[in-house]
Amino acid sequence: MNSTILKPTAPAPSHPSALFPQIASCKTMRDLNQVHALFIKTAQFHDPLAAAEILKFCALSNHRDIDYARKVFDQIPEPNCFSWNTIIRAFAESPFDEGSNDALLLFRRMVGVVEPNQFTFPSVLKACARIGNLEVGRQVHGMVVKYGLEGDEFVVSNLVRMYVLCGVMEDANLLFSGIVVERGNKEKVARNKRRQDGNVVLWNVMVDGFVRLGNFRAAREVFDKMPQRSVVSWNVMISGYAQNGLFKEAIEMFRHMQLGDVSPNYVTLVSVLPAISCLGALELGKWVHLYAEKNEIEINDVLGSALIDMYSKCGSIEKAIQVFERLPKKNPITWNGIIGGLAMHGRANDALHYFSRIKQAGVKPTDVTYINVLSACSHAGLVEEGRSFFNNMIDIAGLEPRIEHYGCMVDLLGRAGRLQEAEELILNMPIRQDDVIWKALLGACKMHGNIEMGKRVAKTLMELAPHDSGSYVALSNMYASSGDWKGVAEVRLMMKDMDIRKDPGCSWIELDGEIQEFLVEDDSHPKAKEIHLMLEEISEKLKLAGYRPKTSQVLLNMDEEEKETNLQYHSEKIAIAFGLICTGPETPLRIVKNLRICEDCHASIKLISKFYNRKIIVRDRKRFHHFEQGTCSCLDYW
Repeated sequence: MNSTILKPTAPAPSHPSALFPQIASCKTMRDLNQVHALFIKTAQFHDPLAAAEILKFCALSNHRDIDYARKVFDQIPEPNCFSWNTIIRAFAESPFDEGSNDALLLFRRMVGVVEPNQFTFPSVLKACARIGNLEVGRQVHGMVVKYGLEGDEFVVSNLVRMYVLCGVMEDANLLFSGIVVERGNKEKVARNKRRQDGNVVLWNVMVDGFVRLGNFRAAREVFDKMPQRSVVSWNVMISGYAQNGLFKEAIEMFRHMQLGDVSPNYVTLVSVLPAISCLGALELGKWVHLYAEKNEIEINDVLGSALIDMYSKCGSIEKAIQVFERLPKKNPITWNGIIGGLAMHGRANDALHYFSRIKQAGVKPTDVTYINVLSACSHAGLVEEGRSFFNNMIDIAGLEPRIEHYGCMVDLLGRAGRLQEAEELILNMPIRQDDVIWKALLGACKMHGNIEMGKRVAKTLMELAPHDSGSYVALSNMYASSGDWKGVAEVRLMMKDMDIRKDPGCSWIELDGEIQEFLVEDDSHPKAKEIHLMLEEISEKLKLAGYRPKTSQVLLNMDEEEKETNLQYHSEKIAIAFGLICTGPETPLRIVKNLRICEDCHASIKLISKFYNRKIIVRDRKRFHHFEQGTCSCLDYW
């Protein structure tokens, strides 16, 4: 008896790409070109599925060539919906605005011949969002409703994103609220990971929208209501706070993240480090560095630059140097970071050494490099060297000086007492003067007691920046230093009439990972009583050592005793007193101050460092001061 052995039949391919293995095997555009030519020769290109697969490769693959894709699309006699969606998506995802415009033009053509579907609108809405075309975006929203796709989660999510990126948060919030209610009801019936991920993305879009508009209260409200958060949720809030100067809030958000179940990633670290830098939170910065190493997060040039900046601004320049030297790849940004850090710490010779190394490494110095080098010269009083670098930048490097370079030169000359030369440089420079450069000269006038020039410069500043308190305060101080209390009263009345307020002195100190903030004459801290007693102890030690407070620094019409009390309660002294009572013997104290340190604080902190055998590192608005055993690293030149 004969038997028939039946061979199993191969299942029909379930995806169009399986029908064309030649396309699936392509590794480069050159491979695709050959297959394309073969399909044209064998007439396979007339098959809509074959044409669509060729288009998909050159439009959306990792080897995409959008110009070639457009030519392929134009060769298709009757593109199907898939082909239209592919070419629109390709242009919508282009990194150039022209691509978004082309995507919208193609969509307009498509609507006349093929009905768009749920895969069309996300790309079209992405193009509207990219170029901020709200008018077309609203029209597309109408079409979404017309085609009955207002219930499609992916389409509506992109509608929300379009309104967010166009800055229309009311419309975005209306759509978002509807989705949240609808999805909330569906979640009770069924839980789906893909849907949950989609929810998180949608919430993130709303948080990001409010952050972009600077509405951090609304952003935080949405963030706090999120049923689930991703690392992106945290990154949006942390980077938003940091980029808008809300450094304490950025750090608090980061600490909140550390307590949760979402781990920081590379973007988190790069986002939080600038906030850590600005507040001088060294211990937290060290934790970030250690976290990156333990979790094998690559310390590349971007993260490396952020770490160098953090260590420099937190007073640990040696650690900044270590990070720099260990970087496998150095670029102009990392070189600028280390040179700028050394300049800030007054280590001019080291900064110039690294500048010589940058050229030996074959890296071309940028305009920022020269700003940092000139700053180093300024902090060390290297006038001729600074002048040489300035000329070298123009004549050898071929760089056009910016206002910042002239500002460095004015600062360099002003600190050295060459006030006339500094003023002539400002008046004769080929670019428009700004308030910053005049402030540099005003500071020098105050430093060297040139009241006449100072008054003239202050009045110029008032015209350039009429609502900036700096010039008014400086002019008032100059009148006070010469005993002209009538002039002081006139300036202060002017400030009152214009509602101009002086920036209060403020200092920060990090203790056990927490940032403590103190204002002038601040008695609001829980340890205010202990701080006051420590300040009294410091005052007694200074008197016994023969130190006389520099009451000329108090530019108020009051008696000597009141002036001495005023000096005792400067914010940096309060921060130091707090540090002394809350840390063990010989523990270094690191203080950050928002204003330039005054002469009395500078002189008394030198002695405090000796009395208590403490290294005290103070970062003021201009530079670092390392106080140790009665001396300062600036050598009294600041």
